[in-house]
Amino acid sequence: MNTSSDYPLVSVVLATYNGERFLEEQLDSILNQTYTNLEVIAVDDCSTDNTLDMLQQYADKDKRLEIIINETNIGYVKNFEKGFKKSKGDFIAPSDQDDVWELNKIELLMRDIDSHEVIYSDSVFINSSGQSLHRKLSDIKTLMSFDNCLAFAISNNPPGHAMIVRRELLNQCYPFPAMIPHDYWLGFVATTRQAIKYVDLPLVNYRQHTGNVFGAVKATEGKRKKIKKDKKKKLVLIRERMNLQYEKCPEGIWQKQVFKQLLESYENFGLYNNLKRMGLFFRYRKYILINKKKSGFRKIMFCIKMFFKIK
Repeated sequence: MNTSSDYPLVSVVLATYNGERFLEEQLDSILNQTYTNLEVIAVDDCSTDNTLDMLQQYADKDKRLEIIINETNIGYVKNFEKGFKKSKGDFIAPSDQDDVWELNKIELLMRDIDSHEVIYSDSVFINSSGQSLHRKLSDIKTLMSFDNCLAFAISNNPPGHAMIVRRELLNQCYPFPAMIPHDYWLGFVATTRQAIKYVDLPLVNYRQHTGNVFGAVKATEGKRKKIKKDKKKKLVLIRERMNLQYEKCPEGIWQKQVFKQLLESYENFGLYNNLKRMGLFFRYRKYILINKKKSGFRKIMFCIKMFFKIK
C-alpha cells in the first residue's frame, strides 16, 4: 500500500446528483485506494435524494472528503469544472458517482504516467446490480496511446472515469464549454499538446443503467431509444463544436487547418460541402477513426456515408 505523503497529491473530483443508489459503493472504492495521498472533492448539483446525507456520513469519518453544494443546478460539465477549480492536487482523477474503481487504480496509473498529461485505462462493464456484463470498453472501441487531436473530430475517447490528468492540462482547458463533455474537452486539448497514454488494464467497473448520462454499451448496441434531433439543429451544434475545436487548436499544427475545412464542410448540406466532408473523412480516416472498432473496408464505407449524413 502506498502510504507516503511524499507522493504527489491526487485530487479525486466526484460529481454527484441524486446518486444515492450507487454512491456508497463508489465512495468505498475511492477512499480505500492503495494510493492514499488523496483528497476527494464531491460537488453536488442540487440532489433531492439522500446523496448529501451519505456524503456527510463519509466526510465525518474521513477528513480527505470535502463536500461542495451548488446553490443552483449547473449541469455535469460545469459541476466537474467547479470541482477541478476547487481541487489542490497536481494530479486530478474525475469520478462518476455510479462506477466502482479497482482499489489499485490510482496507484497503477500514477506509476506509469511519466511526463504525460493524461493517462487512462480500460474498463469492465457491469449492470445495475454490479454484475459483470463480460465485456470491456476495449471490446467496442480501439483503446491505445495516441497523439492526434483529429481523433476527437466525431467521437470521445478516453473516458473521464478512467483518467488521471495533470494540473497543467486543466489550466489550459478553462473555461470548459458547456456543450462538450468534460472528458471530451480534456482529451482533445491534451492531444493538441502531446500524446495521451493508455494502460491496458481494466481498472474501472463501468456501470450501465437507465440513469447513466452516457451508457457505452447501450449506445453501441442500440438498446436505448435515440432522441431524434432536427437535422438543422444538429448541424448548428456540430458547427459550434467544430468551431470551438478549431479555435482551441494552437497555431502551427496542421490539424488546425483540417478542423477549419471540416467546419466549412458543415456549412450546409449542399453537394459541394457533402463531397468535401466525405473527402476529408477519407483522407484523414487514419486519425479521425482511430478509436473505431472497424475494419479498413468498414472505415472506408463510414467515410462514404458522410456524404449523406452528419456526425
